[in-house]
Order: sequence, then structure tokens, then C-alpha cells
Amino acid sequence: MRFRAAVLRAYEGPFTVEEVALGAEPAAGEILVEIAGAGMCRTDLAVRRSAGRSPLPAVLGHEGAGVVVRTGGGPGTEIGVGDHVVLSFDSCGHCPNCRGAAPAYCESFASLNLFGGRKEEVPRLTDAAGGALAPRWFGQSSFAEYALVPARNAVRVDPALPLELLGPLGCGFLTGAGAVLNTFRAGPGDTLTVIGAGAVGLAAVMAATAAGVRSVAVDRHPGRLALAERFGAIPLPATPSGLPERIRRLTDGGTRYALDTTASPPLINDALRALRPTGVLGLVARLHTPLALEPGTLDRGRSIRHICEGDAVPGLLIPLLTGLWRAGRFPFDALIRTYPLAAVNEAERDCESGRVVKPVLLPERTHH
Repeated sequence: MRFRAAVLRAYEGPFTVEEVALGAEPAAGEILVEIAGAGMCRTDLAVRRSAGRSPLPAVLGHEGAGVVVRTGGGPGTEIGVGDHVVLSFDSCGHCPNCRGAAPAYCESFASLNLFGGRKEEVPRLTDAAGGALAPRWFGQSSFAEYALVPARNAVRVDPALPLELLGPLGCGFLTGAGAVLNTFRAGPGDTLTVIGAGAVGLAAVMAATAAGVRSVAVDRHPGRLALAERFGAIPLPATPSGLPERIRRLTDGGTRYALDTTASPPLINDALRALRPTGVLGLVARLHTPLALEPGTLDRGRSIRHICEGDAVPGLLIPLLTGLWRAGRFPFDALIRTYPLAAVNEAERDCESGRVVKPVLLPERTHH
């Protein structure tokens, strides 16, 4: 089977949209999905910053949604041909964390999702010249017209939903909303500060508003602060000094929870200083520089923890979020701009510049 996909061949190079070939049918526990849309996440683009760790050439993309066109069957495979599905991260399914309903902390998470941990003797995905492509980015590689994925990655959704827009619910929006609803379990009377009003941060703001949580959103982009205010947050421009004091004034002496999406050590220290006693700071972005905590930031019972994929069980959280969307309480579609798959490099530029919060690639149908 041949179809088109966006291939990244060099860490510093552009994506190229090429014809690729799928060399395998779905095995037991796998499904073949015709992709309707795939969100572009900063984790896809972070491959460039971690050159040498993730294998290239590769088909990236890990926020796919589409229609199941083939299935390999097998025990536990309840998803069938014709089902509409949102694809999320990969996990082994049998380590202690997976068995404990914490698949985001799967012991094999890094190898399965980032570093090509599932090996095949025969390449599953090849280019027009027969060269092997890395086909298992987050178990998906959904910057393509089709994706062959483990069925455990997929969550069935109502066919009446706008399938082409749902992919980001599998990672970026899942992470922000899950941090509020799962990790913090925040509710009425709680306060939240969100540092960085990108896709993850704005999803956190929406979830906070839906849960009755008062939130403050910090960012340097006026347009993103305007979106945060539209979704119910108090907008607060990021400035070099005085941020903790301003947050404390807005939250009656300190915020109960804080979520940092920036991985900026100065902003992380500011977020900690803005917490009330026993407050909790969650980090979702990977740190690229050492994090030196300033004296006093963890005093008085404050704590800090990393949050992966919103502590989510995707099969539980994704239906909750689509239900909130239907009720007008989680308007994630307002963050999306769609691009044809052929415009993948334009989508990347717009994502990196902050011009667009969440690009979604729409494949064209040229397979044969």
C-alpha cells in the first residue's frame, strides 16, 4: 500500500512530503487508520533539539485522528473497521504503571514513543527507493494519510464529532486539561496559575474554567493572553520582575496550583514564589537547562512535580473532553488552524513563531 507522508530526513532540514509504502498488514492488536487530521505538537518539533536520539528519517506526528480501515483482530481488540478514533501515546500495557492505570508513566514510555523501541526485522514503512523510515513515533507517525498503530493507542469517539479536529485531544489538550482535572483534581474555590498560554496552557485554562477554578494566565504574547481571557482566565503579561507579587494580589495571597509549560527556570521560580503554603507546581515541558531553585521557594509545604500526558488514561479523559466541548465548556477548536499536509513546513513556522496555537494537518487522498 502506497500513500503520502511528511518525512523528516535531517534534524536541521525541512519536512518533505513523499510517497511511502506500508509493508505490513495490521498484526494482532493493531489497526490501520485513515488519518483525517493530525495536530502538530512542539514535541514533534523538539526532535530537532535532541538530534541523534530519535531515529531519522522518520514520519512524525502523534496527535492523529481518523477512521479504522483494517484491523488485525486479536484478544482485547474491541475497535473495528469504520470506527472513528483519536490516537494517543503508546505504552506497553503490562508494566506496574500500565497495570496501575498510569500508562503515561509506562516503564518503556521513552523507548516506545520517542526512540523507536519496537523493532522489526522487515521495515514496516519505506520510501520510494525502498529505504526504511522510522514508523513508530508515539506509536502513530500520523503526519501521513494512513497510520498503522497499536489498538491500545486508539480511543473510539462519536462519528458525529468533527474528526479532523480531534487529534490534539490525544496529547497537547489532554496534557493541559489532565493536569488540572487529574493531577491537581482542582475544583470550585481553587486557584491556578498557568505559565505559558500555548496549546497546553490554554487547555488547562479551559479545563479550570469548566471545573469552577479561578485561573491566571501568564504569557508575553498579547494575542494568547486575549484567548486566555476569552476562556475565563485573568490575563497577566510576563515581565522580568514582580510577577509573584502580582499573582498573589490576584489570588488572595497565593495560588493553590501552578502549571508551567515553558521550562524557563526564572519563571518556574516565580511560579513557586506565587504559591500559597502547601501549593503545588506541575511541570510539563522538558528542561533543557539546569533548574536552580531559589532559597525559600519550596518552604511552607510547597511541592513540585513533573506531569506527563496529564496523568491521563486517554480512554477516560478524551470522552470527557469531547463531552465538555459539546456542552460549550471546552472550546478547543478555537485554537486550531488547519493546513494541507503539503504545507507542513508552513505549519511548523507558524507554530514556532507563536502565530498559531495549534496547527492541524489535513492529508490529501492520493493513495493507491
